[in-house]
Amino acid sequence: MKVALNTTALLSPLTGIGQYTYQLAKGLQTLPELELDLFYGSGWSKELRDRPVYHIATIKALFKRFMPNAYSVNRFLQQNRFTRGVLSNRAELYHEPNFLAFKFNGPSVITVHDLSWIRFPDTHPVERVRAMNMYFEPGLRRASLILTDSEFVKREIMDVFGVKSELIKPVLLGVESLFYPRTVVDTLPVLSRHDLVHGRYLLAVGTLEPRKNLQVALRAYMQLPQQIRKDFPLVLVGMNGWRTSALEQQIAPLVRAGEVRQIGYLLREELAMVIAGAFTLIYPSIYEGFGLPPLEAMVCGVPVISSEASSLPEVVGDTGLLINPHDDQAVTQAILRLVGDHDFRQHLSQKALARSAEFTWDKCVKQTVDVYRQALNS
Repeated sequence: MKVALNTTALLSPLTGIGQYTYQLAKGLQTLPELELDLFYGSGWSKELRDRPVYHIATIKALFKRFMPNAYSVNRFLQQNRFTRGVLSNRAELYHEPNFLAFKFNGPSVITVHDLSWIRFPDTHPVERVRAMNMYFEPGLRRASLILTDSEFVKREIMDVFGVKSELIKPVLLGVESLFYPRTVVDTLPVLSRHDLVHGRYLLAVGTLEPRKNLQVALRAYMQLPQQIRKDFPLVLVGMNGWRTSALEQQIAPLVRAGEVRQIGYLLREELAMVIAGAFTLIYPSIYEGFGLPPLEAMVCGVPVISSEASSLPEVVGDTGLLINPHDDQAVTQAILRLVGDHDFRQHLSQKALARSAEFTWDKCVKQTVDVYRQALNS
């Protein structure tokens, strides 16, 4: 089976879609019955990149600044390179893991992670919403089969686009082997670099952007007693995203007081240690197609305070505390409950470890290949 996979998401620092693309490609490359060709926008390769392009964000910003209709121009150029490559490589099937599928004369599979730009357009830049509205639906309609990260997203696609149920195949994501419970000794080298103590900080992971709803986590944290804030600083991990000025103003005084630590984007090896050392993960996102950070915390035995919205209950189940993502007082009470009840926290930790074992990248890869075969047969 000769498969073309779009891996342009690997050119930027890896967030959720990048992780999905990387882990899927890594697993597919191990299968002897499958030959994988990877498209990187400017060309093709069989080599899987494990590091982003240096200064990719600056390059993109300059391209947008000096090139009118930059996205459309880039899309046109990439489509030409893609078409030449699939003809040369004689691809039998094309998988688009990142929403916007190229035109392909053959069976194709598209992964739809969420419909956030439709449900919450104000949480995305205008140019991103414009591009999604222009290119997404035609690719969706061309696809032989559609993959989603959850049953929730399947229902969203059926509701918004009227796609038949049998064409949509939910395949849950996995968690990489870097994430597992760690001891104080294990995490010490990384945590000491960030002035953190194992089990003595609260953690929020995600790109700093409106959809991740970190302002609720911050308001909830500010309502905690001063002694708890002193004992448990709030650590923010993630890249700066879009429309962050108001959030940064909210964070600044807490950073100066030493109560909030903003440590930015971390490589996966460091992130695994920081998650494993956390007292709890706070994840109040208003909309997710899956939500990898809660799963990564669960597999480390770290209880999660999670939004009850969208797909997150499918991941967290009864292993964490599910809250209304707009209710900062509910987040405060959840933190206080975990701080005040050691046995309850340990109970959630054990349940999280057991549930997280159900989510593996091997299972995700196997089920994805099953969908490839269905697409080829159809």
